[in-house]
Amino acid sequence: MASTFFKSRHQPSLANSVYLALTLLLLSSPVTSIWPFPPKRFTKNSLIDAGSMGIDGNRIVAFGDFNGDQFLDVLSLDPDQQTLSVYLWDHDAFSFMNVFSVHHPTPVYNVIPGDFTHDGKLDLLVMSPNRASDRLDMTLYKGNHDGSFASDTISVQSSTLSEPIPVDIDGDMRIDLLGTAYSQGTYSNPFTVWRNTWNASQNQPTLFELVDPPFNGNQCTLANPHSNAVIDLNGDCLADIFLVCQDNSGKKSFQIWVNNKDSGFSLNQTGDLPSGTQGISFADVDRDGTIDMVFPSCSSVSSAGVGSGCVINIVYNKQLPLCSSATSPTTDNKGNHICRRPEELCTADPNFKFDLSTGSDNDGYVQISLSDLLPSSPASSLLVLDNTYSPSLPLPIKLGDANLDGFPDLLFIVFNPSDKSQTPKLLFSEPCTKGLGGCDKNGEGKRGFQLVTKGAETLEAVKDARGVAFLDMDEDGTLDIVVQRSGEQNQGSVLFVQNNFYYDAFFLNAIVLNGACNNALCTDSNGSAYSPFGVSYSGASYKYTVLDTSGRRSAAQVGQLPQTSYHSLLTPYSFFGLGRTNNYIENLFVGSTKHTQEHFINMEGVIPNSRVVIHPALDDGTWRRELFLRPGAWVPWVTLTVVVTTVILACIVFVLHLNEKREDELERRRASHHINFDAL
Repeated sequence: MASTFFKSRHQPSLANSVYLALTLLLLSSPVTSIWPFPPKRFTKNSLIDAGSMGIDGNRIVAFGDFNGDQFLDVLSLDPDQQTLSVYLWDHDAFSFMNVFSVHHPTPVYNVIPGDFTHDGKLDLLVMSPNRASDRLDMTLYKGNHDGSFASDTISVQSSTLSEPIPVDIDGDMRIDLLGTAYSQGTYSNPFTVWRNTWNASQNQPTLFELVDPPFNGNQCTLANPHSNAVIDLNGDCLADIFLVCQDNSGKKSFQIWVNNKDSGFSLNQTGDLPSGTQGISFADVDRDGTIDMVFPSCSSVSSAGVGSGCVINIVYNKQLPLCSSATSPTTDNKGNHICRRPEELCTADPNFKFDLSTGSDNDGYVQISLSDLLPSSPASSLLVLDNTYSPSLPLPIKLGDANLDGFPDLLFIVFNPSDKSQTPKLLFSEPCTKGLGGCDKNGEGKRGFQLVTKGAETLEAVKDARGVAFLDMDEDGTLDIVVQRSGEQNQGSVLFVQNNFYYDAFFLNAIVLNGACNNALCTDSNGSAYSPFGVSYSGASYKYTVLDTSGRRSAAQVGQLPQTSYHSLLTPYSFFGLGRTNNYIENLFVGSTKHTQEHFINMEGVIPNSRVVIHPALDDGTWRRELFLRPGAWVPWVTLTVVVTTVILACIVFVLHLNEKREDELERRRASHHINFDAL
């Protein structure tokens, strides 16, 4: 009895000791040691200061995937404007790492990353101004696919100070250049094509051959700076060419050259631009499946690059809309086309138009004053030139879908005259309502824009911004922001802002490659194989249709790397929000610059929140597609839920099986007992 009493007295005490030991263990050990999921790097629902991410003291001049790992890397320029440095993204360290630097002999004006040698490696075309002779000297650095470049460079024929743009002029998926060649101080033709003739098997291969462009129409004098772009404007998923012109009086106009494949380019539309027009950006502002124009115009620009009396101009592309349903008629009683069916999104509309007339009956041209967009600071002005760089750089409005609703948002820098501060501003695109900037007094219009204030304290704290851009840092499915700073706040020259807002919406990340190595693995000189990712190919086009949660179908269009001049800082991939949807992407049309009968492909049932890599058709006419699902934070939870549900269902099945087995045994015994009685 004594022994039993002793055990019963001390059993609770032992349990308390074990409980206390477990509690101390939990308190003294990190949560990650027992919790299977890693903690979130950013938890606040806002725009978060992510710091310089390993880049400090330098200016970012271009984005690219320099080692083909499908993560966005950065090319920076030292304050001397001659030392270029490659920073590769380290996913595990969540930072950029400097892996290579090269000193260019003369000051750098612009750098265009691209696969100029068509070997699946990212090269660098470096442009340096020679002001003594008003020309732009160009040099190519051949990439090694690891962030470094070959020691031997290739000299490229010079152009005028108006920067040439990369374009596939003859449909062979190789990077050509379009601009104005410089020749002994005289200009032969207004436009010149640097046609890519690279052949590595030659003893002394040349990169470009100067030829006349296949343009049918009157050519203008290119502006400097300009906003020239390679992007589909007539809706056939084939990249056209948009050029900004300037006459002797300084007046700016534009030309649109439509791509007719082997028949060359035809001049489709010309028009005057408003006085004081600055950099022009392109995006599908109203999500109707056509590319629109967005640009500021100012009454004057100061020596500091600050525009006064600025308005934001949105010129909507008047083009055939998407049919309201798949069974809607596409023509009227007279046989005129009135809409496109979802499966016919890549059908050209020869009557497309950008109408910049200011009449009241023109709903395709909207002018928004800066004070309407920023009612709390009506005295603010727009920073349109970065004069901290020599020569000055234009600062166009940046367009990107930061909240994944399918409509591009606005990002620009505002100058406050009271304290001389330069602060980035992010404005979300919203449906029109009364009092919203971009809508009329009755609240009517296509889209309005609302300044983001809650959660944007990180942007508001910046007072020395000199440039902004969108990028998807770490490829996590959100558009983040990089802010270039002058350093007057003593907080470095680069600030990355993590977009950690939660949005109940989906996205898609897509890239079209240039067909290097016949859409297969490339082989280096030492026999090692590599994938030709990140070749920075301009001119690809995307159109898609998606159903929202109410079943309404909408279409949108996105271009791939349409602009590369004057530090445009566009990413080599296309990122677009899909909005709220409970379905796959219905149709995803992907267009290339190939001069084949079918230059595009229609992909059905693409999974949202994924990355699509498209290898365009080559000799055999087949396209190759790769889909990469993003390992989001919800994947472990879904896995845990599936495992737990499977275990519970297995337990239920096992219990039911035991019950069924027991009932079968009882029934067998009753039957056997019944038979025995019948025998008696």
